Amino acid sequence: MARELLINAGVGETRIALMQDGRLHDFILERGFGGSQGRIGDIILGRVLRVAPGMQAAFVEIGQARPGFLALREAAILAPQTKRGADLTISDCVREGQAVPVEIIKDPLGEKGARLTADLSLAGRLLVMQPLGNGLSVSRRIEDVAARAALLKLGQQVQSAVPGAGYILRTEAVGATAEALIDDARALAQSWQAIQQAAKMARPPATLHHELDAVTRALRDLAGEGIQRIAIDDAAAADAARAWCRRALPGLEARIERAATPVFDEALEDEIAGLFRPRVALPSGGWILIEATEALTAIDVNSGPLGQSAGLGETALTTNLEAAREIGRQLGLRGIGGLIVIDFVQMPQGDQDARVVQALQGGLGQSGAPARISPLSDFGIVAVARKRTREPLDRMAFAPLQRQVTAQTLALDLLRRIEREARANPGRELILRAPAPVIDWLTAQEADVRAGLARRGAGRVRFEMVTGMKEGGDVVCG
Repeated sequence: MARELLINAGVGETRIALMQDGRLHDFILERGFGGSQGRIGDIILGRVLRVAPGMQAAFVEIGQARPGFLALREAAILAPQTKRGADLTISDCVREGQAVPVEIIKDPLGEKGARLTADLSLAGRLLVMQPLGNGLSVSRRIEDVAARAALLKLGQQVQSAVPGAGYILRTEAVGATAEALIDDARALAQSWQAIQQAAKMARPPATLHHELDAVTRALRDLAGEGIQRIAIDDAAAADAARAWCRRALPGLEARIERAATPVFDEALEDEIAGLFRPRVALPSGGWILIEATEALTAIDVNSGPLGQSAGLGETALTTNLEAAREIGRQLGLRGIGGLIVIDFVQMPQGDQDARVVQALQGGLGQSGAPARISPLSDFGIVAVARKRTREPLDRMAFAPLQRQVTAQTLALDLLRRIEREARANPGRELILRAPAPVIDWLTAQEADVRAGLARRGAGRVRFEMVTGMKEGGDVVCG
């Protein structure tokens, strides 16, 4: 199974594609300049602004535009041991004005602030340390019973060597030695000690620990032994990746190459563009439609022209099996979580339901996030509850609850086009023409944009606002 990691560290965004046998298997998109990137995994010393007993939650100042949201379930670890029970309340956990270390588990979304937890965790290559806990568990992605039992035995050795914390053994821990796991735990324990020292000196709100950036996080989480090649098309990002590997994963450095040309070819760019569109074609001619609402994601399965030459039952089953496998893949690639409702094509034979649900389970199992699936109803409906592990692509690209592309998305697309034109026309001045919202966004980050463009060979760029242009844009030589 050929696997490679392609990293496009562009101006204002980083795009990471995990390829398996030439097909897109996972996709990560992170946007922003400086400290505006996603901050999931950061540990903040926050201040409790308000305790809301009616909501059983608290609002915590964390240095962002909106306070973070700390629910009772995520705050329970702060309560005294004697009060942790069925009648636990948020007031048992925190009080207004209290300084409390919290971890960001979901970035702000729309008008909602970041979701927080007080049950802190630190991710390593093989382990996740829970410094306030004492449990021991294995990643749910490891399904083999014998492998899980073997890892739990190794985990007990880790807890004996590095006590005082709970641990989750990650999928990368399969096949690792006890010594490697203990080394990982010791490194995480040192990070935790540094966080504790920083908390003693800090005044809330203050960041105590930054999660790794997108590139090094991908190296830690995705670049296992099965990765034959890691190609990065930005010199600074490649140098930073090599430096991190020398410290954390020395054996991985030799597989990193600095690509002189874009690592995303035209076919991959087309496939990535398709992740932002609601319609996904199926091999038999059918298709699925993926639409997000405020409360859930609705997926509609439609049969195609196969029905003209095959019976209704065969058409429905073929379409549903194809859709079930593709839906699992699309949910992972698009980062869709929460409640998902799937409307399959109704099948005349009830004994076919189990095959469709099994195919859906298989597809979801490949996507990496825990998910629960309901049985197929009489109306052909399946409900899926999938853990959200990152910001959905449609939330990043479109205005909330609209299919209107944001100014940021349009601007970043134009910046990629500038890079291509600069390679084709070295030294020439380039003019970026776009509507007012796009130019306004570029102007607001102009210093970072121009520095990034210059680093990638596009030092002569002029922004030009086009009156009357409502969307899109163009790049031309001056």
